[in-house]
Amino acid sequence: MRTSEKPGGRPPANAERPGAQPGLSGPASRKLPVSPRERKPALAALALLLILGGALATTLLVLRSGDRVSAIRIVKQIGAGQQMLVTSMQEVQIADTGIDYVPWSQSAQVAHDFASVTLLPGTLLTPRMVASASGELGPGKAIVGLSLKPGQLPITLDEGDRVQVIYVPGRGGDGTQSRVLAQSALVHRMTATSRGTPAGPLAIVVDVKDAPLISTYASSGEVAVVELPGAR
Repeated sequence: MRTSEKPGGRPPANAERPGAQPGLSGPASRKLPVSPRERKPALAALALLLILGGALATTLLVLRSGDRVSAIRIVKQIGAGQQMLVTSMQEVQIADTGIDYVPWSQSAQVAHDFASVTLLPGTLLTPRMVASASGELGPGKAIVGLSLKPGQLPITLDEGDRVQVIYVPGRGGDGTQSRVLAQSALVHRMTATSRGTPAGPLAIVVDVKDAPLISTYASSGEVAVVELPGAR
């Protein structure tokens, strides 16, 4: 019996080749194509604009902070209605923030004006804080001088404060009770001792109708003043 052998030829299609993955042959053994990332030019442009805008804003702030203006700072309290004195003002250099501060070049003109509100030390002056006329020193008002001793006025009293003027009967009085002579008087001028304690001459602004009686009692030393911290 003759045994026939198949002639040699190409290996079967499913024969493994060196380096080939088992079970895959032909196109199936190749890597699948990857789609390229989708580009978003609008978002990229927006990000660029934000970066440029931030850099520009920072640059403007740095440049603006170097701009300085000469303004007026209050160094001594000025009460509402009191005249603006040059000795109560000081020149100060501040950053130009766009606020309409009164420039120091106008200090001589401001010295002829009056405070429309009570100005505390450290205040930067603006046009709304001053007025060309004073309601406190206008018609119907009078300036009365008092000569007070320590104990007849608070040690914290300062120009521009509001006080009550009180009648205090002396020991040889006629039995009249204490009473308020002026409900809210403005301290116009005052002096202080070497230790800073207020005493001596004191000028207050009161209504004309109250001035004669206050002056009469003040001449006999029967007047005291009480500070009104909440009244400005």
